[in-house]
Amino acid sequence: MPQLDDFEIRMLDILQRDGRKPVTELAEEIGLSATPCARRFEGLRETGVIKGFSAQLSRRALGLMVEVFIQVRLASHSDDSPETFIAAVQRMDEVSSCWTMTGDHDFLLHVMVPSVDDLNDFVMHRLMRLKGVRDVHTQLVLQNIKGPGHVPLGHLRR
Repeated sequence: MPQLDDFEIRMLDILQRDGRKPVTELAEEIGLSATPCARRFEGLRETGVIKGFSAQLSRRALGLMVEVFIQVRLASHSDDSPETFIAAVQRMDEVSSCWTMTGDHDFLLHVMVPSVDDLNDFVMHRLMRLKGVRDVHTQLVLQNIKGPGHVPLGHLRR
């Protein structure tokens, strides 16, 4: 874990809320001049603490009205099923995130589609037909209370 000072922690906190903030404004908010702030910013990028910047899009504004989490269990791990599944999921545009998990299921997918019919098609005709998929458990999101989330920074201040 990198050793970050208070300036860098505040910088990361601000950038998580507004990644487009100019370095001059960022410097002013954290109490540094622009040059040392820019140096620290570049250092955080070079070490991989800052991975990049992207726009946050509204799924609903783009017509993706159905959001679900899908747990997937594979039939076996002794063949190439996990690798085949991972490769297939990486090509599926509907899957915004995928995690390997402990517990009863092997993978957790975050999926967004326009309609319930599209969800049915995705699950029944694409996901369930992947090699090695034993079963799936789908949970429909009723309301997003918080997220997508920020990376917690409180542990860095201890």
